[in-house]
Amino acid sequence: MRAFVTELNFPTSLALAPDGQVYVAESGLPFDHAPKGGRVLRVNEDGSVAELLKDLRQPVNGLVWHDNSLIISEGGFPGRISRLDLATGQHHTLLDDLPGFGNYHTNMVAIGPDHKIYFGQGAMTNSGIIGTDSNDLAWLREIKHAADIPGYDISLSGQVATITDPEGRLVSTSAFARYGQVHAADTRMAAQLPCTASVMRCNLDGSELELVAWGIRNAYGLLFLPDGRLIATEQGTDVRGVRPVWNCPDFLFEIKQGAWYGWPDYLGGKPVSSPVYRSPDGVAQEFVLTNHAQLPPPESPLLAFDVNACAVKMALIPDRLSHAGDLLVAQFGDERPMTGPPGPRVGRNLVRVNTRDWSLHPLPQLPWYRPIDVAFSADAAFVYVVDFGDFEFTAKKDIVARAGSGGVWKIPVDFMELRS
Repeated sequence: MRAFVTELNFPTSLALAPDGQVYVAESGLPFDHAPKGGRVLRVNEDGSVAELLKDLRQPVNGLVWHDNSLIISEGGFPGRISRLDLATGQHHTLLDDLPGFGNYHTNMVAIGPDHKIYFGQGAMTNSGIIGTDSNDLAWLREIKHAADIPGYDISLSGQVATITDPEGRLVSTSAFARYGQVHAADTRMAAQLPCTASVMRCNLDGSELELVAWGIRNAYGLLFLPDGRLIATEQGTDVRGVRPVWNCPDFLFEIKQGAWYGWPDYLGGKPVSSPVYRSPDGVAQEFVLTNHAQLPPPESPLLAFDVNACAVKMALIPDRLSHAGDLLVAQFGDERPMTGPPGPRVGRNLVRVNTRDWSLHPLPQLPWYRPIDVAFSADAAFVYVVDFGDFEFTAKKDIVARAGSGGVWKIPVDFMELRS
């Protein structure tokens, strides 16, 4: 078995029209001299592609079909959500000036049962404080980036991190501050909109932006269940920077209106000082917020994925198949040693999540590089899997990526052991 669509440049997203037409988006990340700027492509029956749109703000993180249009999540900078009308070819902005130039971005859109646009907005930092680790991020390579923006009113502990910058100078920075800026203890910061580390929503025309929930570090994959509940994959905090966290897995959360998901002080419902998150020599991180009692209780996850699995997007298994109502989740895989100490490879696969007991189950694998999106064909005969492509880090945290190595797989459900 081989990929159905080949020679794509680091694709991230796939959308299916009701008639079965397949669309795919390339991120636009210029690794290995790939062209800069995202693209939207129509996939032909023979696996060839036709370009519909180009020069989008990279990385393009989402593509969703809705009402004969494609809604596109453009990572930045700044972040933007736009719409491509498939009938007229017109492309226009729905929502602009979303937080950008930081560790993470504006993520995929899901259309809710209330006919609103829901989307995740990633954090600007690993764990609240800007550090030199931002230099290691392949898509950033910059320390002087935007600070995180609170979605709820917060009070700061006054914790300060002092580092030696690449020029050899000592620089002090505190949480929710620009690089080199220090907030005094008990500094109060008011909630803002838009904010980072959040799930937000707006009307289909981009109006009336509002916060759904805050404190979810990087809600990359969103999905509405048949009963109307919204779930999201959260990519766990890394072992990097001035506030490293050890052994933090990715999580699957139910997203609830007005909830707090704990970041940057609670991860998966546990305080950052918990023994499981301490370094091998027992060092624990301290809280950067002091008003936990004024925030909603931190939510606990539905499940935890493997550490460094990098759970991304997901699809609901259709009724006509076995395990109907369960989830297929793509796991992009570890990015060590950028995000943690060297170790065996993790992820780079699909897993099934039982939505009755929230348990994880392995699935047959194929020789893809990094699965990042997954969807079922309209007749439930095939599973489409987007493969980001060949993308790894060396021991020195340099990138080894290969342009044209991404693609889309079209896999019979029999192979995935999903036929009833």
